[in-house]
Amino acid sequence: MQNTVSSKKKIKIVIISDGTGETASAVSRAIMAQFKSTNAYYTRFKNIRSDQQIDSIFKQVAKNHNLILYTIVNQKLREKISLLARAYTIRTIDLLGPSLTTFSNILDQEPDLKPGSLYEINDEYFKRVQAMEYTLNHDDGKCLNTIHLADIVLIGISRTSKTPLSVFLSQLGKKVANVPLVYGSKIPKQLEEIDQRKIFALTINPETLMEIRKKRLERLKANGFHGEYADNSNVIKELEWANELYKRNKKWVTFNITNKALEDTASEILKILQFREKNVFLN
Repeated sequence: MQNTVSSKKKIKIVIISDGTGETASAVSRAIMAQFKSTNAYYTRFKNIRSDQQIDSIFKQVAKNHNLILYTIVNQKLREKISLLARAYTIRTIDLLGPSLTTFSNILDQEPDLKPGSLYEINDEYFKRVQAMEYTLNHDDGKCLNTIHLADIVLIGISRTSKTPLSVFLSQLGKKVANVPLVYGSKIPKQLEEIDQRKIFALTINPETLMEIRKKRLERLKANGFHGEYADNSNVIKELEWANELYKRNKKWVTFNITNKALEDTASEILKILQFREKNVFLN
């Protein structure tokens, strides 16, 4: 086994990018997967935007590397790399330039030539992932000590769609915490300490809630649960208590989610947030 490893060829590859270098890295690794007898070693230079940076890179790597892969949208910088490659006699592959030219000709328009555009898309993706992670960790009143980091806090009694709405909003990049309200109990102190404009209260018509809870109770009974969870009078008491609580807190916005699509409620919440960010609403 050791003889096989030691006999493998080696190639040292430099990646130069005006973004993260992930594109060049992925392409090169996909190619190298076809050459099992060669070990590839990578050196990556990210966010390259100037002639001086490129000069410095060539001075560092040209003598002891075999190949330079680059993803640079700026034509002058691509020409600079090509010029230096000839001067230092090192091979290069321009992964972006020829494709930009081809697409430009097909579409009959000039590219934006904005460095790092793909990174911005990736950044948005990671933002959504973080939001979903936060939301799942703050479901049903969990992790109240970090509730202040939420973009949105949903509150409501049991079966008012807190969790489904939270997950939907998180997929749009919002960190959401949801906190259940328990009839007759004080709201958690952490809820009182955060910016009250983050809080959105959910309510529902009694008849609809009763139906939802009865279906839920049927499943719970299969696991030995018994109680007054779906009792008509109890449902009405809980709703009246919650609605009275909402009225006392003027900065909370209340949504009646009866027969309402999650998308519609989420859209309304996001509009309110957008208005508030623009200081349309008074403090």
